[in-house]
Amino acid sequence: MKSSATGIASEICPYCSRILDGHDALRMHVVASHANEPLPNPPGTITVTVNRQVYKTRVEPHWTLYYFLHDVLGLTGAKQMCDHGICGSCTVIADGSAILSCMALAIECDGKNIETVEGIAAANHPLIEEYVRHHCMQCGYCTPGFVVAAKALLDENPAPGREEIVESLGGNLCRCGTYPQHVKAIKAAAAGLGKASEGRAGVSSESAQK
Repeated sequence: MKSSATGIASEICPYCSRILDGHDALRMHVVASHANEPLPNPPGTITVTVNRQVYKTRVEPHWTLYYFLHDVLGLTGAKQMCDHGICGSCTVIADGSAILSCMALAIECDGKNIETVEGIAAANHPLIEEYVRHHCMQCGYCTPGFVVAAKALLDENPAPGREEIVESLGGNLCRCGTYPQHVKAIKAAAAGLGKASEGRAGVSSESAQK
């Protein structure tokens, strides 16, 4: 609310953001122009899909996506190691792209589809098993970020070469030095996904023939 040139306190329409002179003008405008519209969401309300579950909630303007996922939703898989966007431990997938959740604001994620390491594990993605089988972790703090970055890569390229894998993991740091094992695990997961895809194609072909 602020004073207009006429000295009357201005009001902003919550539906269309039009500035009107006073409460009475706002009331008449809403009745005339927005009577049949649903009530607008309170400021800061977002609707976001996280691991296939839809959340409609209010967030503060300064909340990072990491804070929202970790502290509000309780998804503790993403880790906050550097808090400066240089380690990759807080990586999540937003609308198909790997992003650093410590560098994204939750309020900017309205309408987005977010995937975390919890969602990847719940879907029984082969990356989880291959990361264990190839001993890709020691302390494990950085592992979720690597897994999520790898999932984003495989979603885009189901059969990446070594150079592509190394490049895609370039923003993820591991103080334990497990880097060589990640390449092996991702290539094995890619092979598993390829076999699963061939199996589904075979079943579909048999069904079509019947």
